[in-house]
Amino acid sequence: MCGICGIAGSCSGARNITEKMLETLKHRGPDGQQIWSGENVTLGFCRLSIIDLSGGMQPLENEDGKVHLVFNGEIYNYKELRPELEKKGHIFRTRTDSEVILHGYEEYGNAVVDHLRGMYAFAIWDENTKTLTAARDPFGIKPFFYTMVDGAFVFASEIKSILDHPGYHRELNEEALEQYLSFQYSVLEETFFKGIYRLMPGTRLTFKDGKVQTEQFFDPLITPGEKKPDDEVIRSIDDVIGNSVQYHMISDVEVGTFLSGGVDSSLIAARFGGQKAFSVGFAQAGAHYNEMNLARETAEKLELDFHQKNIEKDEFTEAVPTVMYHLDEPSGDASAIALFFVAREAAKYVKVITSGEGADELFGGYTIYLEPDALRYISWLPKGVRRALGSLAEHLPYGMKGRGYLIRGSMDVEERFIGNANIFTKEEREALLRRPGQAVSPQELLKEDYRKVSGMHGGDKMQYIDLVRWLPGDILQKADRMSMAHSLELRVPFLDREVFRVAETLATRDKFRNHQTKYLFREAAAKYLPKLTADREKLGFPVPIRVWMREDRDFIEMLRSAFSSEAAERYFHTEELQKLLDDHISGKRDYSRKIWTVYAFLAWYRVFFENTGAVDKAAENGYSKHTAQPGR
Repeated sequence: MCGICGIAGSCSGARNITEKMLETLKHRGPDGQQIWSGENVTLGFCRLSIIDLSGGMQPLENEDGKVHLVFNGEIYNYKELRPELEKKGHIFRTRTDSEVILHGYEEYGNAVVDHLRGMYAFAIWDENTKTLTAARDPFGIKPFFYTMVDGAFVFASEIKSILDHPGYHRELNEEALEQYLSFQYSVLEETFFKGIYRLMPGTRLTFKDGKVQTEQFFDPLITPGEKKPDDEVIRSIDDVIGNSVQYHMISDVEVGTFLSGGVDSSLIAARFGGQKAFSVGFAQAGAHYNEMNLARETAEKLELDFHQKNIEKDEFTEAVPTVMYHLDEPSGDASAIALFFVAREAAKYVKVITSGEGADELFGGYTIYLEPDALRYISWLPKGVRRALGSLAEHLPYGMKGRGYLIRGSMDVEERFIGNANIFTKEEREALLRRPGQAVSPQELLKEDYRKVSGMHGGDKMQYIDLVRWLPGDILQKADRMSMAHSLELRVPFLDREVFRVAETLATRDKFRNHQTKYLFREAAAKYLPKLTADREKLGFPVPIRVWMREDRDFIEMLRSAFSSEAAERYFHTEELQKLLDDHISGKRDYSRKIWTVYAFLAWYRVFFENTGAVDKAAENGYSKHTAQPGR
């Protein structure tokens, strides 16, 4: 796991600029930095040593020095690929997985990605063709951002590194803000910074003769197949997950695991063969917000060395600016802060951690995926009748039994589901914003995604939307940034191309059955875990912000202050923000997610746009202060 950056094209002072960009990325790779410069190209690399500790420095070059690589990630099948390439005449100088990409590119060109099993973001400069080629792994586990500055192509693992280029002038992308208010995360290809783009998951890029071209090489399109015998499916799930976990244990340093007490992380902990497990909770907020006891019980049964961190409310709020700095873009997912703390705890003892991200998206684990079956009693009615019932229900008292059922049942899944987070509707966000633009509705934004899964079961449709939007935009964004904030490599064994090959064709009934999500996945997990753990409802790392927003005076004052700030006045009707908070405090409705989504944007805006001191302090808190690692 590392940080990469570079500049391709004519750029005065490119090497000095790249040095500064690398300094900003040092939390991703504190074990060494190196720069290579050629004619009109400079590549930078900072290393976190995981494989071939003494010989894996980059940028790497091929035998004749004409092809150069910078790479962030891990290739788990590199030991199989290397002898194949050696047979074809390629000469290896290191034991790293990185060099497999370099020689794979020489052999297969851009199609090298079809041979890789792992997580990656890389850039290759080919002096022979004067072309820069980049690619990002199929699920978007590793990040890659880019922009054009005066005709030069500038890229980096994190946006904040690109901001160091003196030719880039930061400007807020207000369209990104509009969509963020609905989705809770940055959903567009263009980021919150005008002109800076993310390379989308499963996409490769070429820059040549001043032009950028992108091409999607992987789409996680699920294609549910015919129903097979349960025992056959369970065996397939069991085998492929066991295989993937073993591949993800490849390392020259110790590997630990996150453990929340739920089935996903517990299954990895049961099969990963490591020694240490880590969890966090909020003990003062009640049992619902503290899974540490469940995690500890699982760790004891698996004979793991268990480490825990109890997060206090004050340290949670103090960490918000640092978290926003490392996220690069605002996120309304408060669990990112919990992840920040558990990553910090783990980084004291290990360099590599495994985690359970992706199981819900691949195997259908979110409770909302059961909604289409729950609505079957009304969905058979003609659409006009459903619309009428929904309209009538809108006038019923909020909280009245059956009101929500009729409203949701009046809409097709394409209208009501935009992902695991659905914060503000288009109408609500336009009423909240001072200058709403021409951003399309969430439904219009997802129209092409839904077209690809037309005719499928509603739960399968929802699952695909989360695979292509929620997973890379929210789940994997926070996983990468919060772990790398502490120089910790995070691996996600469920997000493996071989696991996906099993998951993508699962029959709908294999995932959603008997009012339970990821049904046969749980049956496979029960072979290794107590039945109670295998069947446990997902909690993740729950955060008690809704409680603090009603009961904690300091927390409420923090929100009120943010909602009356200059930034709030610039972008929002602040009286509407205060009303949301008042209505939540009074118990009229639970507006905690709406409130936190806006607050997170304002906290992020202060770090990146209002004063550079906030950036410097956040950087210091995120790196220098918290990366003491006595276990290394």
